Amino acid sequence: MADHTLESLGLAEAPRDHPLLYPGVWPRESGLLDGDRLLPLDRLVYQDRVPVLAVGSNACPAQLRYKMAESGIAAPVPMVKARVTGVEIGVSAHVSRMGYVSASPFEAPGRVRELFITWLDAEQLAVVDASEGVPLPDGNYGRAWLPAPEVLVELADGTALPGAYIYVNRRGVLHNGTSAPRTHPGQRALLTELLTGSARLRELFGVTPEDFCTRARADGRVCAAGTRLLGEEKLVTSSGLERYLPVQQTGSPGTGSSLLPPLT
Repeated sequence: MADHTLESLGLAEAPRDHPLLYPGVWPRESGLLDGDRLLPLDRLVYQDRVPVLAVGSNACPAQLRYKMAESGIAAPVPMVKARVTGVEIGVSAHVSRMGYVSASPFEAPGRVRELFITWLDAEQLAVVDASEGVPLPDGNYGRAWLPAPEVLVELADGTALPGAYIYVNRRGVLHNGTSAPRTHPGQRALLTELLTGSARLRELFGVTPEDFCTRARADGRVCAAGTRLLGEEKLVTSSGLERYLPVQQTGSPGTGSSLLPPLT
């Protein structure tokens, strides 16, 4: 029998334990995450579940496994590779308590890339919502529905979904030196660039990516100060996806908390 364990597939390490590996290793193919195994799928569409696009560590089976196990959920999670047009992976305008600066989507008309759809049942969706801060007034992300044809989600068998959910950062995303969002280059490269470019960030987090991760994981107040600093250093712009959030934000990216979008 084939060995489908995450360990054997090279998928066992989670960014929450190894922040410089963020967003973690994604599977090469679609699969069914069942505990510590990634099994073959027998279908790509699950009518009794909701499709949620993963742009960061939610596409890492080890990270997703931990979130479910922490909440006592044993039900499998289908992870389906999809061809997505209209979305790119940017950099969130906040510092995570996990010790990294995470990914966040931004609007990118015509851009095509492969992402994973996680098909979540109601309990699983509540767990991932909570992990992204959706229920909190000052949470980092809101969950938004991206409808076709504004965003196209196509599966390997040719199925085109009518839309999918995605987590949009309420504080915006980092820009590329202009008003346009930047893409996420991987954690070590990103932290090196941010620290090199800002003396204030170096004062807060140290001079190396390892320093950054250690200090961020040690103190939530340092993370909050770093998040404010990203805005003060004028590194933040809009993702272009804010209009899809269920409730209109009251502030602009980089300025703090927003109204709580209702759960959908």
